[in-house]
Amino acid sequence: MADAGENNANKRRIAPGSGRRRTPAFHKGRQPEPAASDDIAALLGDRPRDRDLLIEHLHRVQEAYGHLSAAHLQALAAEMRLSMAEVYEVASFYAHFDIVLDGESPPAPVTVRVCDSLSCVLAGGDALLESLPERLGADARVVRAPCMGRCDTAPVAEVGHRHVDHADAEAIAATVQSGKQHPEVPEHVRLDAYVRNGGYTLLRGCLDGTRSVEDVIRTMEDSRLRGLGGAGFPAGRKWHFVRQEEGPRLMAVNADEGEPGTFKDRFHLERDPHRFLEGMLVAAWAIDAEAIYIYLRDEYPAVREILLEAIADLERAGMNGDRAIHLRRGAGAYICGEESAMIESIEGKRGLPRHKPPYPSQVGLFGRPTLVHNVETLYWVRDILEKGPDWFSGEGRNGRKGRRSFSVSGRVKEPGVKFAPAGITAQELIDEYCGGMADGHSFKAYLPGGASGGILPASMADIPLDFDTLEEHGGFIGSAAVVVLSDRDSIRDAALNLMRFFEDESCGQCTPCRVGTEKAVKLMSEQSWNRELLVELSAAMASASICGLGQAAPNPLLCLLKYFPEELS
Repeated sequence: MADAGENNANKRRIAPGSGRRRTPAFHKGRQPEPAASDDIAALLGDRPRDRDLLIEHLHRVQEAYGHLSAAHLQALAAEMRLSMAEVYEVASFYAHFDIVLDGESPPAPVTVRVCDSLSCVLAGGDALLESLPERLGADARVVRAPCMGRCDTAPVAEVGHRHVDHADAEAIAATVQSGKQHPEVPEHVRLDAYVRNGGYTLLRGCLDGTRSVEDVIRTMEDSRLRGLGGAGFPAGRKWHFVRQEEGPRLMAVNADEGEPGTFKDRFHLERDPHRFLEGMLVAAWAIDAEAIYIYLRDEYPAVREILLEAIADLERAGMNGDRAIHLRRGAGAYICGEESAMIESIEGKRGLPRHKPPYPSQVGLFGRPTLVHNVETLYWVRDILEKGPDWFSGEGRNGRKGRRSFSVSGRVKEPGVKFAPAGITAQELIDEYCGGMADGHSFKAYLPGGASGGILPASMADIPLDFDTLEEHGGFIGSAAVVVLSDRDSIRDAALNLMRFFEDESCGQCTPCRVGTEKAVKLMSEQSWNRELLVELSAAMASASICGLGQAAPNPLLCLLKYFPEELS
């Protein structure tokens, strides 16, 4: 009886709520396979297993094996001390991760992505996409892909991590058969050449006390530089706000330009990366950031090679001081261009936008005050601080201030990145910087700010392209991605292409965007449009969506209804 009482007492001591748990005889859930665990341990080596490195480690597994098997996902979860659910929800969120579950066949050894965004469709991307499966056969898997940031060389395809510009089926097939899947790294300004031309003199002046934080921030404010990623918040004021917050502080750089029609950041990074990096380090010094995180879209593999080399050169030269620079990759998610979604992704999570407030300047990366800038904003910092605020604010046309890098694509003779004064009109941009319209095309319409910025008719091509000039007309400049359409193009088809993009790229977190974009595509695909219902749906999306994706998605649709009603008759 004594033994029985002792056993009963033990049972009472381990009852639920008592604070003690019985060690289970076996672990719950799927267990890592020993071979898969060995694979992951060898692949990660002595790299940290920190939670925020999950996406980087998923990239490493995918690159090693061509896909993410269920066994490797489970082994990675165990290696990082995460649940399988946490790992799976992240891997399944991003388009560039290929998950292969038990019983499923892995994808073909080579993946060919063909851009289906507007500029590439104008250049024949749809026909190219249809012809490739038969042309390539079992040698490759062919998939649609959103904008790759190479709109000036449309149509564009990506074979593995190697881009094919002005692509046709023969060039893509030759690239597949060559086995060359690594990016071609363009010639660019390296550290030695940059320093010989005065580079990093500004940064040294900041670090040695020649320049004060107060003077630098004041100069940035006086220049009237606004954030050039789309939101347009004054850069100097942002530095001031973050500097006021209690440390430690961080900095995050948004190099995830996924807006269809936008490729200016890639242009800068592929040619003069240290000009951007110097501006970044000066900004980090001004707010006393403990570390910097650069978030780069996965569609820019050549830029990644350039930045890895440039950052390593900086660290060897000691120019970054004790401030760590981390380069993180996205994995195919347009939503991560939104600053709070980018922060979530840097932390190794799904890229779901956060509710605001609090803003990243108060509670950002890892819960710390964070300065968030895009690449082009930082690209101008050196020139502004060396030449003075009047140099930058003295530029501009039609009463506007500053300079911009316009990404121009579509029906023009000379597409590309154009350095032009803020406030230039679309007509001036086409005539003075792009060599006019392409042969045989007449100017019909234009997107002033990429997919989100609306569609305006050529009759409104005299509006200055800048912040706050287009909103009353139903558009905005955003990232200054100008896509030019001609008399040969259907505005209706263009608007549907853009709405399909938003449907595909909605993160799904909020109902107005998730359901609204899907319903809009269905309504816009019908022969006869229910205009009243589309306007009502647009109002719900614009007013109730969490972030700018859902709020701006109706802009092209509403512009079509307002300015091109003849296309619906």
